[in-house]
Amino acid sequence: MDITIHTSVLPHDDPDAALAFYRDILGFEVRNDVGSGAMRWITVGPAGQPDTSILLAPPAVDPGITDDERRTITEMMAKGTYGWILLATKDLNATFEKVQAADAEVIQEPTEQPYGVRDCAFRDPAGNQIRIQELR
Repeated sequence: MDITIHTSVLPHDDPDAALAFYRDILGFEVRNDVGSGAMRWITVGPAGQPDTSILLAPPAVDPGITDDERRTITEMMAKGTYGWILLATKDLNATFEKVQAADAEVIQEPTEQPYGVRDCAFRDPAGNQIRIQELR
C-alpha cells in the first residue's frame, strides 16, 4: 500500500487566534480558509510540504453530536486535553525561543526525555497541546 498522512485535524474556538498562532508564530502556510465567524475551517501546513496539512476546525459541529458531548468537548478543550499534535524541528532551541517570545503558553521547556527524544511543549490558543521534537 502507498498511504501517507495528508491532513490531521485540531479544533479551534477562535479562528483568528488560531490563524495567528499557526501562520505568524509557527510559520505555516495558509492553504485554505472557508466559512465565516467562528464557523471557519482553516487549512495550514509547513512551507515546502504541500502534501501535509492541519485542518483547524470548529469543534463539535457535527449534527450527530449530542449537547452533552458538546459540553464535554468544550470542557476538554478548556483543560487542554482534547487535541494535540507532535511536530519536529532540526533546531529545537531556536524554535522554542521564537514560540516562547510570541507569548505562547509554555507547558514544557526543551527537555531530554527518558524515552530518547528531546522535545518541548506549548498550548495553542484553543488549548491544544503542541509538542515539538528535535530531529537528530
